[in-house]
Amino acid sequence: MKKISLLLLFFIVVGCSNKQQLDEPVQETISNPTIIATNLTIPWMITKTDGMFLIPERVGKLSEIEEATGKVIPQQLLLKRRILHEGEGGFLGFTLAPNFSDSNQAFMYHTYEEDGEIVNRVILVERNGDTWEEKRVLLDGIPGGRIHNGGRIKVGPDQKLYVTAGDAGVPENAQDLTKLAGKILRMNLDGSIPSDNPFTNTYIYSYGHRNPQGLAWDEKGTFYSTEHGQSAHDEINVIEPGKNYGWPIIEGNETKTNMVTPIFQTGEETWAPSGIDYANGKLYIATLRGSKVRSYDIETGRIDVVLDIKSRMRDVYIEESKLFTITNNRDGRGNPKEDDDKLLSLPLTGIRK
Repeated sequence: MKKISLLLLFFIVVGCSNKQQLDEPVQETISNPTIIATNLTIPWMITKTDGMFLIPERVGKLSEIEEATGKVIPQQLLLKRRILHEGEGGFLGFTLAPNFSDSNQAFMYHTYEEDGEIVNRVILVERNGDTWEEKRVLLDGIPGGRIHNGGRIKVGPDQKLYVTAGDAGVPENAQDLTKLAGKILRMNLDGSIPSDNPFTNTYIYSYGHRNPQGLAWDEKGTFYSTEHGQSAHDEINVIEPGKNYGWPIIEGNETKTNMVTPIFQTGEETWAPSGIDYANGKLYIATLRGSKVRSYDIETGRIDVVLDIKSRMRDVYIEESKLFTITNNRDGRGNPKEDDDKLLSLPLTGIRK
């Protein structure tokens, strides 16, 4: 009897140590976040400065939102190309320049049409009052489509601009190093190609991606990205320069020589992970099909549900003791009982450590 009990205990311990396991959350899930603003239309990314949020909306709008009052102040965009809101394309990434307080400049990523083709571009814009004017094209002609436009942009700890580009619905793009689709791109803040990029004379930093949408770094500079799998097998990857992340040749836990397997994948469950942020040893992940904000403990691999309000969640932004997130109920795939998109906040102190 003792042998049976010890054997059972062994299997329990071994099973709980699997970092790929989808653990059930045990901490109390927050279901009543603070509502900061309502009546947004497919907000895509959260940027914040001096108590003000700047939120791009996929339909082609930029909104400034006062944190204290929730007041929404529409911004004007003066661009040289019309934002094409078609399928998953539109006004996607938006992030402030590191010297924004002096320069009033920001980077944006949006979809447009060129000679009948759907493409994407990265541009530099400059603020004058409530108007943001295009100043320079940093990179254009990034392959796009009705699906898989990527679109997340962030400035890394190395002061380079990182850009996610989806495969544009053509899986073979991801393995083709002559095309920017299905890649994570890296550029200098003036749009030039960094001399230490892994491939000569190209923006490509990593490849073999299906539709990467989350970018984050921990305090050690380790670089993480989330990626949409095909129907399931959504991924969290550690991104390293020049590495091949396998799509469409491998996905999930599959392995192949010279291809990287993710540190976590969702198995047969679908999350459609989008924006992410990092704090205190965890990645916080907004999920669209998964309709939750989840945390992933980098050391243990544990998954917890942090926020569950039955809405598609698009991005996460962490500042000190608060987590901010946005819903995407108006993107055509949302909760039919919710016809509103909101900017929300919740305390990180209320989340299991």
